[in-house]
Amino acid sequence: MRAAVSEATTSDSLPTFAERFARFEAMDLTLSMARGQPCSEQFDLSNDLWAAFDESCDYQAENGLDCRNYPGGPYGLPEARKFFAKIVSATPEEVIVGDNASLQMMQNVITWALLRGVPVPGVSGGERPWAKEEAVKILCPVPGYDRHFTVCESLGIEMIPVPLTAEGPDMEVVARLVAADPQIKAIWCVPRYSNPTGIVYSDSVMDALASMGTAAPDFRIFADDAYAVHHLDDSPPPMKSILAACKEAGNPERVFVFGSTSKVTFAGAGVCFMAASKVNIDYFAKLFGTQSIGPNKVNQLRHVRFLSGVPGGLKGHMQRHADLIRPKFEVVENVLAAELGGTGLATWTKPRGGYFVSLDTKPGMASQVVALAKEVGLTLTGAGAAFPYRKDPADCNIRIAPTRPSLDEVRLAMEILAVCIKMVAEE
Repeated sequence: MRAAVSEATTSDSLPTFAERFARFEAMDLTLSMARGQPCSEQFDLSNDLWAAFDESCDYQAENGLDCRNYPGGPYGLPEARKFFAKIVSATPEEVIVGDNASLQMMQNVITWALLRGVPVPGVSGGERPWAKEEAVKILCPVPGYDRHFTVCESLGIEMIPVPLTAEGPDMEVVARLVAADPQIKAIWCVPRYSNPTGIVYSDSVMDALASMGTAAPDFRIFADDAYAVHHLDDSPPPMKSILAACKEAGNPERVFVFGSTSKVTFAGAGVCFMAASKVNIDYFAKLFGTQSIGPNKVNQLRHVRFLSGVPGGLKGHMQRHADLIRPKFEVVENVLAAELGGTGLATWTKPRGGYFVSLDTKPGMASQVVALAKEVGLTLTGAGAAFPYRKDPADCNIRIAPTRPSLDEVRLAMEILAVCIKMVAEE
């Protein structure tokens, strides 16, 4: 196979890999595909957020609260709880709405679990702080989201990688581990359009996560539903509610679901939410209430009014997002297929939503490819970032984030990536 690739690239009609690489070097590029960020045109879709109060100057919530004042408590506005509950198939009483960052809410929940424990079914007041255990471990499906791993690392939590299949975590591995080790307290999940592979968890995986036996009575699922409404086409794949699955299995307290509007409106000025059983919500609302009098109610109110009032509501708003970024994913697929298809040098995912494409080179190549791309001005997510402790055992995974750059920049970046893969393979 390598001989065929070499022959094709050294013919008189085509430049060699080295010649193409030299051309990229001469362009003095500064390209970045390191993070999954929205583009400016996506932010422009939400500019009317600023006008939410311009004409009415009405800052009153549906319960009569003046959102400019202190009161309100840690749960969030009633209308915000109703709005976000629909996204994750919860009731308003099962939702807390907070400030900008869902990641901060995740870390708060884990930190409080370490300090105070979590509610244990059938044990009133019997929560045991995780920090009192000899060790605290969390399962991490890989490849996965690097920020989740950073949270664990910052808190001294041991991470155990488990394989991620096309349907979700390998449940044979997960079930065996959690049944045997009471120090395994949780598992990270990105159930819809998983970061970075873009897969959607199957119903059977959801049911297995909800019903499996665990040695730790206080085991939890941290489900980061960051891409719950981020579809790329008009017929998104169905996904069973993990909240519903846990209720059906008789383990309603097992799961926390997190989300935010970071890729819906403004990434740095949105709102986040957490859905869980009412027992969990009331427990953590009390703890959150010790940290703050309450979240930014004005921002919650304007988000609900804006997203309820835009043409087509939230669904129409997200379809306009998809129209902007779908062509970029198509360019990724088209360039990679043209450059690498049939070579055996790499495989990659073709997601139907989310923000990433996951590419696997042959083993042992990813670090060299990322470093070589950097030489011509293309910054990619670090090789190994999608694994705990940044250690990809096969050194093959590269996360591609095409949403922020322009269409032409995405095309050029994919050409650079493909050439770097071919050059490393030849070496």
